Amino acid sequence: MSEKSKKKNSDQKDWEEFLNNPSDIFDKDKLRNKNQKILSRYKFDFHGYSIDDANKKIEELISKSLENGVGELLVVTGKGIHSNKKDDVYVSKDYSKLQNTLPEFIKNNPELNSKIQAIRQAPKEFGGDGALVIKLKKLKNKF
Repeated sequence: MSEKSKKKNSDQKDWEEFLNNPSDIFDKDKLRNKNQKILSRYKFDFHGYSIDDANKKIEELISKSLENGVGELLVVTGKGIHSNKKDDVYVSKDYSKLQNTLPEFIKNNPELNSKIQAIRQAPKEFGGDGALVIKLKKLKNKF
């Protein structure tokens, strides 16, 4: 057998082996997806939400954010200075404002609280007194 024929058979054999073992094929898309920046912070504005609606929405936001790999939520609550509840003696001045009720709701809900690393007031440039930063725990793979 000639040298050229041996080379051709060797190439053919390599090619068939390559096609039969796709796990050996380098997946450049997987590398590209790994290098893409994951959205690390999601912002949501709760202006106009009632306390009940805000509680439902924050529960949904936390779950969806964890599923999508978001690490922090920037929650704009407002300062509550336009709340009509300040003259009602039966309503708490502090706990009629979302900036106070949302953290309490999360802390008192064991399932939600287990997903939270920290809740803090947002830095001034992100809303200060009228916003919260909720740092989420990383979702562990169940596989």
